[in-house]
Amino acid sequence: MKLFLVVIGLAALAQAAPKYEPILIDYHNVVGVPEAARIKAAEEAMDFDGSRITGGSTSSLGQHPHMGGLVITLTDGRQSVCGSSLVSNTRVVTAAHCWRTLQAQARQFTVVLGSIRLFSGGTRINTNNVVMHGSYNMITLRNDVAIATISRVTFSNNIRAIRLASGSNQYVGVTATAAGFGRTGDGSAGGITNNQALSHVNMPVIANADCARVYGSTTVIASTLCVNTSGRRSTCAGDSGGPLTINNNQDLIGITSFGHRDGCQLGHPAGFARVTSFESWFRARM
Repeated sequence: MKLFLVVIGLAALAQAAPKYEPILIDYHNVVGVPEAARIKAAEEAMDFDGSRITGGSTSSLGQHPHMGGLVITLTDGRQSVCGSSLVSNTRVVTAAHCWRTLQAQARQFTVVLGSIRLFSGGTRINTNNVVMHGSYNMITLRNDVAIATISRVTFSNNIRAIRLASGSNQYVGVTATAAGFGRTGDGSAGGITNNQALSHVNMPVIANADCARVYGSTTVIASTLCVNTSGRRSTCAGDSGGPLTINNNQDLIGITSFGHRDGCQLGHPAGFARVTSFESWFRARM
């Protein structure tokens, strides 16, 4: 009888344990490689009559001069895509999972600056000089940051570094802007019939406690920053590594890291690496 009661008790505890939403970790195979093919096809079709980031607006040239698109060559020769942010004449910061996941490894980044298109135009710089955070976890996406060294670029109206945020501000309630070349939405909503120009979207920062209730405290830690994506406004597939900014694109507060495994229009928070948590790590490598 005692054994029976113990088994019943354990079963009740298991049922009571919170169930957290899954995040996407196989980025290149699930998102990056298909997105590279879709974006390239859209640009070649010259189909520029819609918008990009879910619920966002098309960006004009020079509106996000810090934005660096990434065309990624994997070690097996396939192409993938991500975003990055220019933080000096010779450095861009991005997500570590843009360089390496459990299932894929990059061989080269082509950093695209001063362009609203990813596969054409702008200043294009190849690099394989990429350093990931030493404590990057490819399963939980903790410490999902990397810095890449590029040949020196000259600043202009369309190419300019952004300031790394510092200090202890949690930014809760602040409206932040994400930019990227990714999909406009889940399923057919992100197809090649939509505009393939760089886009941006404004979203409010939420408390980490609210984000952890969705994804769990293993994924959402102090160095995570999350935004509310209600109203179908969110970063989406292909936006990884890109910037989250405040103060009219003057300060970089986040690096696009994760979203729900099943899509970007489900209303779940979007997760970013919190720049203030990694500012000293970046500075030491600039």
